[in-house]
Amino acid sequence: MDVDDFADLVPAHLPPRRPVRVTRLAGGSKKGVYRLVFDDGATTVAYVWRAAENFWPAAPETDPDDPFRDSSGIDLFDSAHRRLAGLGVRTPEVLALDRSRAHVDADVAFVEDLTGGTLEALIERDRAAADGPLAMLRDALAAMHGATSPSFGSVATVDADRGVTSRPAADIVFARAQAHLAEAAAYEPRIEAHRDALAAVARDLAAAVPARNRYALIHGELGPDHVMLDDRGRPALIDIEGLAYFDVEWEHVFLRMRFRDDYPALAADDLDPHRMRFYQFAHHLSLIAGPLRIATAAGFPDVDFMREVAHAHTGRALAFL
Repeated sequence: MDVDDFADLVPAHLPPRRPVRVTRLAGGSKKGVYRLVFDDGATTVAYVWRAAENFWPAAPETDPDDPFRDSSGIDLFDSAHRRLAGLGVRTPEVLALDRSRAHVDADVAFVEDLTGGTLEALIERDRAAADGPLAMLRDALAAMHGATSPSFGSVATVDADRGVTSRPAADIVFARAQAHLAEAAAYEPRIEAHRDALAAVARDLAAAVPARNRYALIHGELGPDHVMLDDRGRPALIDIEGLAYFDVEWEHVFLRMRFRDDYPALAADDLDPHRMRFYQFAHHLSLIAGPLRIATAAGFPDVDFMREVAHAHTGRALAFL
């Protein structure tokens, strides 16, 4: 999208400003993320949900109860933002939402432009300076993980009490693991060669998970690149559409993978080791199948990176043998 695409949309929601420059930002494989500069020098960020902004090919049929199977869209974003705001968890402030499609063929959210960069960039640039934001992020996670529900599912589904299920969350992860194993085997010969053995690992790990009937509010894909910093160094969560009630171990496995040496600043003491091990394995399968699927997408800008991710997680999945 360019200035002309936003020419009527901005004045309709953020008068009297008009856009003079539009830049597409990195990231956003399911939605477009744009920085808009206005005629008075102010800036904002626009999230744009439309088919042309979604690089992901259609996934194989997945479990209908899986809260992460299609975590994109303005309604999921709006529900997640409201829930986090109610808990006092910082996200970019929402300035306006447009579902009308009167000006562009897309759903659009205008949000606060945070200027402090990502937590990932700060950790790489000045690890000592990241201690404060990491501590604040730990507090935000405590607030989220302290919000619980007897049912799991997307925040929009559970908070509205729509279509919730009494199945164990581990059943959903097992179904995901089976689907991702089949998909990964179709792309990666090393996975195909050990497919039966890997399927047995998934069954054994799932069987060891004890019952549970309480679920925590989690981000679902929280790496340091999904944490922005404001001009006061405070962390704010982005890419929040996957916000869901689910096993907190699902969150911590991902945190541990993405924060690596900095994970101890966010670690929790009361995590179930059986879930951690099973969910670790399931994440590896997902991070083979998903990156190789999007690497086949026409126009995706960083195919080599996705193939590197899949290669790394292939080795980690095979290590479970």
